[in-house]
Amino acid sequence: MSQPIGRGTSTIKESLASWGDIARLLRGGDQGALVPVVIPRDSRGLKWMTLVWIGLYLILAALVAALAFGGVVGALVAVPALLLGVVAVVLALLWWWRSSIVEIEQGTTGVLTKFGAIVSELGPGRHYLWHPWTRVDFVVDTSTEIPYNAPVLACPTKENVPLKSIEFFLKFRITNAVDFVRTIGASNFDLVLSNAVQDAIRQRSRQVQTENAYDLRGSDVADMQDLLNRQLSRYGVQIMGCNIPDVQLPNQYQQHLSTRERVAKELVAYEQEWELTRKRRIDTLLMDIERSKKTRDAKIVEVNAALNQARKDVAQMLEEQETEAQRVRYEIETRGRTNLVAATNEATAQRRLATAYRDNRAMLQYELARRRLDVGAKLAERAPQPVVVRTDPGSGDTSALSTLLLAQLLPGIGERRPRGLDGGASAPRTGSQETAQQLRGSLADAARHQQRLQEQRRDS
Repeated sequence: MSQPIGRGTSTIKESLASWGDIARLLRGGDQGALVPVVIPRDSRGLKWMTLVWIGLYLILAALVAALAFGGVVGALVAVPALLLGVVAVVLALLWWWRSSIVEIEQGTTGVLTKFGAIVSELGPGRHYLWHPWTRVDFVVDTSTEIPYNAPVLACPTKENVPLKSIEFFLKFRITNAVDFVRTIGASNFDLVLSNAVQDAIRQRSRQVQTENAYDLRGSDVADMQDLLNRQLSRYGVQIMGCNIPDVQLPNQYQQHLSTRERVAKELVAYEQEWELTRKRRIDTLLMDIERSKKTRDAKIVEVNAALNQARKDVAQMLEEQETEAQRVRYEIETRGRTNLVAATNEATAQRRLATAYRDNRAMLQYELARRRLDVGAKLAERAPQPVVVRTDPGSGDTSALSTLLLAQLLPGIGERRPRGLDGGASAPRTGSQETAQQLRGSLADAARHQQRLQEQRRDS
């Protein structure tokens, strides 16, 4: 259903129309008024009974003619009358069938009455009303959310300042067609709804101050919707939604408000200008601070570089000094080790020299003794050896023959004896050879003692 053009108060009414205009009135209204209920014109009547009476009359006339005249004449009169009577009855039945058809559109509900009393509801679709005194008195739109605009004039605020107007818009839907048409009807519902809306709006406006009246625009009106639903539920109507689209203040107060708004806008403009100036100054200060930070960072970088270079130089100098000190220490240690090794070697040499001297002394003594023995042996070999010839004292053998034989044998004996002393196996040992043998044993013991001393030094 279309909303009325403009901001005027919506009007609700019911209309009387034929079955063909019901859909147009329910969807488009009638001359700017909302039409949720249409009373259809019932064109059935009892006109079809005329054809029934005519048909019955013709059928009775045909029977009378057949009985009265009989034969061919009676047949010629009775047959056409009978046919016309049957046709009239059939047409009357067709007329009755066609006039009993009722079609309810989708989204609407028909209220069925019989002898003026409401019997039931008819849903969308085709229905047959066979009883002549059964009819559809109302067709109610039960599916469309019908918009309703109700401006309320001179609403006083909390300070008792009358507002110029408050626009109030709502949508309602008829949920129970029988309760709606039987309890209130469309025309009376318009008056009831308008008064309920004005009462709810005035209660709301009494709760706000004049300077906050514009806050009513788009405010939450759920409490008003609940209040209207409680008031209108007994009529079979439900409020689907509502809001306050516009509020108009009195002209004088609106001028004062305009002045205040202008001053507020100028104040906002000054505040914005001051904010821009403040931001500009802050940006300038921030840029100076950033520039100072960059300069400081550059100087810090330079100082850090100089500090790192100084640390590097100090570290290099310390490393050089440490290297020099380590070199001097190594030289001192090397010199000390060299002196120690030289002293050790010298001590070892002295010890070995003493050992060698002691050993050489023994060897020299051995050599001297051996040479003495050799010299003694040679002297003993070259010394004259007496030959004692023993004769028995009582033999008295002092002849010249025995003296000559002895003189011949002595040189041979002297030659055989020296050979026995030099290399003969059977020559007896002399005192000098035994002394030489003792010297060799002492020399071997001295050599073994020196070898044990050297092994002890290597182990240590």
